Amino acid sequence: MRPSSSSSPEPAGAQGPGAGPGLFDEVLAAGPVRDAVADRRWLAAMLEAEAALARAQAALGLIPAEAAAAITAACVPERYDLADIAAGAAGSGTPVLPLVTALRRAVPGEVRRYVHAGATSQDILDTAAMLVAHRALGPLLADLDGAAEAAGDLARRYRDTPAAGRTLLQHAVPVTFWLKAAGWLVALREARDLLVRVRTRRLAVQLGGAAGTLDAYGDAGPAVVRRFAAELGLAAPLVPWHTDRTRVAELAGALATAAGVAGKAARDVTLLAQSEVGEVAEAAPGASSAMPHKRNPVAAVATLAAAAQAPGLAATVFGAMVQEHERAAGAWHAEWRPLRELLVAAGSAVHWLRRCLSGLVVDEAAVARNLARLRAVAGETAGGGTGAAAALVDLALAAGDETGERP
Repeated sequence: MRPSSSSSPEPAGAQGPGAGPGLFDEVLAAGPVRDAVADRRWLAAMLEAEAALARAQAALGLIPAEAAAAITAACVPERYDLADIAAGAAGSGTPVLPLVTALRRAVPGEVRRYVHAGATSQDILDTAAMLVAHRALGPLLADLDGAAEAAGDLARRYRDTPAAGRTLLQHAVPVTFWLKAAGWLVALREARDLLVRVRTRRLAVQLGGAAGTLDAYGDAGPAVVRRFAAELGLAAPLVPWHTDRTRVAELAGALATAAGVAGKAARDVTLLAQSEVGEVAEAAPGASSAMPHKRNPVAAVATLAAAAQAPGLAATVFGAMVQEHERAAGAWHAEWRPLRELLVAAGSAVHWLRRCLSGLVVDEAAVARNLARLRAVAGETAGGGTGAAAALVDLALAAGDETGERP
């Protein structure tokens, strides 16, 4: 890929093959999602969509089987210049047309008319977006599972440890330390369930043709859609969703929720790690360039930094839902980068939180000291409802075990 100018920075994950991470990527785009949404992954997904469309039509007798085989054989990402595809996008408003042009050059002359047959550019790019998202959600869900497992370990370990509860950042009444960890655990699992639902049921192929009528396929249109979806392992929609962006909005909402859940847990950690509180410390705290005595909760801080980006990115996706008639004039295009960056931001937040909670050190002596201060001020002598809280966390852990299916 050609070097970009300093005035046009690439978003996280946009680097071509062989490029190293961006200057801020190891902090704000940490974890495996960044690579899963890189430009080369989008190129591969667009080619997969073109190949699957050809195979679906061949299976229904709409194009020759030999043509589908030739198109599939030509859909090898390494055969195409990513920089040329990107440059060609300026002429048509999407990268699909230059890719289709290159693909047609890559197949025998008698096969060219079957490339992209009956499809429009949005069909291919929307389908590629769903493929990219589906694959990126794999490592993101794995990190959510890891963070939830770490939270569950903390809940079990400190289930009987009384601690100071805090409301409005002030001492309130005694609780148990693991109540915090149980809250993190349940929220992480609920965020995971939301993403699993979107991944398994709402990520669908897009196929409607020029204006969503599927007229190029005649009566076989619905069958082509179903076969196309089966080829790619995505859902088959009832109708084309060119300007109904509900699916994209649901994905954005679920990603922003996961980022917010991660941010909430990280916020608790940063507050508990303050020098004046000192109840927790990360297993691998970060250093300061100016103050050698500091032990910064870097993983929690990075979680918060990534999570803070999610609401604005999701808002852009939601704002793009208002679209004109059968094809949008700009709103569809406005989704592309925010959706990719939202995947990266949520993936990074969850990845950092997993690192933060794994091996989190709880200073029980500091917890006891802070609780003693609370009791001294409030005249509190009770244990903080330890038994009732223990019952609640048992329910939370048991529910997680019962509903812990994997996508």
